[in-house]
Amino acid sequence: MIRIKWPIALATLFVMLLIWYLIYMQSIFRSVQANAELFSTIYTVVQEGLISEDPLKETQALIELQRIVTESGVPLVVMGPGDTVLNHVNLPFTVDDRTPEGQARIRAYVRRLDERNDPVGDLAGAQHIHFGDSAEARTLRLVPFLQAAGLLLTVLTGFVLIRYQRRAEGEKAWTAMARELAHQLGTPLSSLAGWLEVLRLPHYERPGDLDDIDIATSIGEDLERLERISHRFELIGTEPELESLSVRQVVKDLEEYLAARIPRLARKGVDLLVDIPPGLPRIKGNEVLLVWAMENVVKNALDALAGRGGKITIYAREVGGDWVSIRIRDTGPGVDPDIRDRIFEPGVSSKSGGWGVGLALSRRIVEGVHKGKIELLETSEGTTFQIRLPADHG
Repeated sequence: MIRIKWPIALATLFVMLLIWYLIYMQSIFRSVQANAELFSTIYTVVQEGLISEDPLKETQALIELQRIVTESGVPLVVMGPGDTVLNHVNLPFTVDDRTPEGQARIRAYVRRLDERNDPVGDLAGAQHIHFGDSAEARTLRLVPFLQAAGLLLTVLTGFVLIRYQRRAEGEKAWTAMARELAHQLGTPLSSLAGWLEVLRLPHYERPGDLDDIDIATSIGEDLERLERISHRFELIGTEPELESLSVRQVVKDLEEYLAARIPRLARKGVDLLVDIPPGLPRIKGNEVLLVWAMENVVKNALDALAGRGGKITIYAREVGGDWVSIRIRDTGPGVDPDIRDRIFEPGVSSKSGGWGVGLALSRRIVEGVHKGKIELLETSEGTTFQIRLPADHG
């Protein structure tokens, strides 16, 4: 699935809208500038007519002035007593003002003009002029609506992209979760299948002279592991009950769980060190899920130390009276910078063939269920994950 980087897409759309808006406003500025030149021309023509003593030049000045006004595109209607239409120019329709129908249509149009612009002249008796907006004014009136439409388009596009991205991430998370569940179930199921084959053998053919009690004990351990896995995934899909927990006890349960597995998971010697001082505040949480979250981080450290050995340290401290910080540090090579910013996203893994669900689950448990914070800290060597959980003062 192609990952859509919606912030980049949204920024690109915003820049395109901004460029279009700047070009649009530049065209309006040129139109306003042209109007200034038009007024200058009108003023010049009027001045020439006023200072001229030649009646012919005065007439020519008036004709030129009429031409300029006509070419401006501003709709004008000259009306006399009784709202009789005397003259008009630049109407948005063709009409014969010599007919009653034409007069009525122009008067209806004039009423619309008067809703925006007050007429000029003596409304009581003499001629008065009704005028509309220029093309530039009509364009400027649309600017706020265009701005609102651009903003709305940006917001809607961002909403669609974010929703799509979240759905894609959700699908990726559930796919990774299903694979992780199948992986965790596969080991005990394979073991149970193996013990079933052993049970079918005669006693004298069983390896190591295994008796039924030994086999039953091993089967019980596999069933316990299956139950543990089932219970974990059941809790991650619900709102589990939280209770007051001792950090020391949670880490102790994790240490006991890992004690038998570190020698099997690590191909070279790995030392697990635990430093939990007495007197730490209690936390509000679910022990099964918290152990699972920290176990995923430790497994990540074990993968980093595979083939080279090293040390994993788990230590906890009180932070500011309201938080308890649990840090898991390893002496491995550190996290690849290419995935450092995405290490908690589903599907991101530094292992070849890995599904990248462990740390994503840890973040969901710590931040979604326990309202805490899990983060990868900057260190000069190795890797350090910090889990901060709210202290329980109740």
